[in-house]
Amino acid sequence: MTPRLIALFKPYDVLCQFTDAEGRATLKAFVPIPGIYPVGRLDRDSEGLLLLTDDGPLAHRLTDPRYGHPRTYLVQVEHVPDDDALDRLRRGVVLNDGPTRPAEVSRLEEPPELPERPVPIRFRKLVPTAWLRLTLREGRNRQVRRMTAAVGHPTLRLVRVAIGPIGLGSLLPGQWRELTEAERRALQEIRDSSRGPRRPPQARRGRQDRKRHGS
Repeated sequence: MTPRLIALFKPYDVLCQFTDAEGRATLKAFVPIPGIYPVGRLDRDSEGLLLLTDDGPLAHRLTDPRYGHPRTYLVQVEHVPDDDALDRLRRGVVLNDGPTRPAEVSRLEEPPELPERPVPIRFRKLVPTAWLRLTLREGRNRQVRRMTAAVGHPTLRLVRVAIGPIGLGSLLPGQWRELTEAERRALQEIRDSSRGPRRPPQARRGRQDRKRHGS
């Protein structure tokens, strides 16, 4: 049977699960497909690309931090980061669960074209904001937010736009689509790869680095 492979634009304030005992919004309201589950996660206050599948080996390959698959985010932060702050992110920063791997980061000259968030970000007249494009190859709990805060620029809005070779594309919040044949082939190559996992220099850390969390 052909695996189901779904790309969803997870909206803000939606839990990355299909049930919730407290009655909060979940994926069930947007994806009426039984038997699939998220590949990794996005926090409730984060938005953007979420992959869902019934292919266990693929899900493991994409979320295991040893393989270092890239995840790309658009991040709105308080104040305008200078070159020193960006360089610190590029080198990796020390968090309470250890140093991060280096990130790819650039400051955007113009705000990206994104749908309005249903709950606007907090706005302070005298505090400018900036947008970053940031790519990580690990996925610790709330990692993007902790990294930007560590260099003095708290995250205001966080939207994941790509996971490995799969992009968010033209999806709007709450919309989903089946992956294209080209995207399925790209993921099939990842799943069937016989190469050993890549181990960056900081790969040997504690259990915290091996938790499959989003940002």
